[in-house]
Amino acid sequence: MLVVHVYIYLYIYSRLLFLEKLINIIRIDFSFHKYQNVHKRGAEVVLTSWKIKQIMITINATCVEREASKNIEENEKECFKDAIVSSRSLNKSFVEPTTIRNAIPEIAACIVAASFHISVGLAMAYSAILIPHLEAKDAELYATQTQTSWIASVVVVCAPLGALLGGFLMETVGRLRTLQFGAIPCIAGWILIALSTNIPMLLVGRLLSGLSTALATSPAIVYITEVARPELRGSMLSFGPTLASFGMVLSYVKGAYLDWRLVAWLSIVYAIVPVILVGLFVPESPVWLVSKGRLDDAKKSLEWLYKSKQGKISDAEAQLNTLVKEMEIKSSERRRSKHSGLSQKCREFLKPTGWKPMTILFLFFTFQQFSGIYITLFYAVTWFQEVGSGVNEYIASILVGITRFFCSMVNTWLLRRYKRRALCIISALGMALCMSVSGYYTYLIKNGDRSGYWVPVLCLLLYVCTSMVGMLTIPWTMTAELFPTEIRGIAHSISYSMANLLMFSALQSYRSLQDFLGGSYAVQWFFAGVSISAVVFVWLLLPETHGKKLSEIEEYFQNHFLAVGAESKIKKRRARRKNQRNGKSSATEPLNPQAAQKI
Repeated sequence: MLVVHVYIYLYIYSRLLFLEKLINIIRIDFSFHKYQNVHKRGAEVVLTSWKIKQIMITINATCVEREASKNIEENEKECFKDAIVSSRSLNKSFVEPTTIRNAIPEIAACIVAASFHISVGLAMAYSAILIPHLEAKDAELYATQTQTSWIASVVVVCAPLGALLGGFLMETVGRLRTLQFGAIPCIAGWILIALSTNIPMLLVGRLLSGLSTALATSPAIVYITEVARPELRGSMLSFGPTLASFGMVLSYVKGAYLDWRLVAWLSIVYAIVPVILVGLFVPESPVWLVSKGRLDDAKKSLEWLYKSKQGKISDAEAQLNTLVKEMEIKSSERRRSKHSGLSQKCREFLKPTGWKPMTILFLFFTFQQFSGIYITLFYAVTWFQEVGSGVNEYIASILVGITRFFCSMVNTWLLRRYKRRALCIISALGMALCMSVSGYYTYLIKNGDRSGYWVPVLCLLLYVCTSMVGMLTIPWTMTAELFPTEIRGIAHSISYSMANLLMFSALQSYRSLQDFLGGSYAVQWFFAGVSISAVVFVWLLLPETHGKKLSEIEEYFQNHFLAVGAESKIKKRRARRKNQRNGKSSATEPLNPQAAQKI
């Protein structure tokens, strides 16, 4: 019996260490020894051997079952974590391939949610048509250059407050309700502008319209991020800049033919219509509904977004199950956490998935704003006047708006097909080239050589085209997708606020920069230098997010900061994980499959 006990101890020890070959050898030797001496031990020994064999098989099956159960539980948790983080964009790749037909509800919801961006474009371009009227000597309401610089830039001062308030309201009352609340200050702002009798009234009106731009657009971006599937997310997010470009065209066209007060009155319509459309047609974000325990409403929302069915379960039910599982895991993590909700969110920003994307976005927006993208839009009419090309400045500004609008539609296609890093590098290089050439010919015009008077106008149009390829649109689309789900709402609001403060700095410094550098041509060369610096930044630090699930982006920041060489490292890491999974799966196979099947 001592031999039997030794065998059992060795078997258990070797099974825990997964030494299959050793145990099989011992098993064979023991079986041979047992049957060689069975005639000496009698019936009792045979019965004992049979019992020991059953015990061994039971131990084997139990160990295998326990190990398999553990692996299944771990794999299930990892799979759900991956699927759940990606379900913030409602990834349906495991259910049905994406086609225009099955994506129509998503596209419609995203367009309606982004429709308030038309008011954003109107507010941004309005200063371009207003400032020439205010600086005219016979102006009804006269303003100095210092005052007009504030009128142009003050629209973005309240954006941080609007973004932070929007982040709080998004978690409290929902994404779409927050968007509807954002229309209130917008309407009030346009009314004040239209009725203004002095400069302070104009400034307050611009402040309110700036507050609404952040309060209404932040929830739209978060909503699109949560509703659109990964392969459509970039294109859907670009709807915002596209509609903002359309709003700019409207503002430039109206400003060329209508009084600036009438333009303000007409702008109210573009704030009211999105509120009506959102209230009547678009369902609330299912991610937010599940987070609030409103499962029936979440199911209705998902059924509106996803109407197809594969097999026994519909797409909506599959997504709902994923979202519910997510909330269970998140709730379990919160219960285990020793920190409060606010403290936990603060700690999330100290993690690599918090501070790394925030740092990258700060640098990205710095290069974007000081490369002149928004300065040329806010000061479009004044820009052409100062260049001295002799082209009608209002017609030229309309051309800029139309160019921006059509390029934004092309950008929607580009974001779906091409990688973000390549688009940004091409965009920044094109901007640098256009501003360099434009600055040179502006310098010639200033010195009396007007042979190339049309070149600065053409260069600015090409500058707008190249900026729309990446540098203007992509930073805004990244404000939501770079952050993990736990802090996405508040992180988006913070990054949006940061971007608007940088925009205010750029717009407010334009006049001072022009005086300091010596003229319009020097400012253009300055913009070209910043664009070249943006190329270096994108190559070194900007991560690639095209076609990646939100979970993959989060994992990237856990392991990387520099983008150079990151892709090759990620491929090697995935290969190692695949090999490890294969090793674990082979280790959990039964030592004697035939014996296990007999049981």
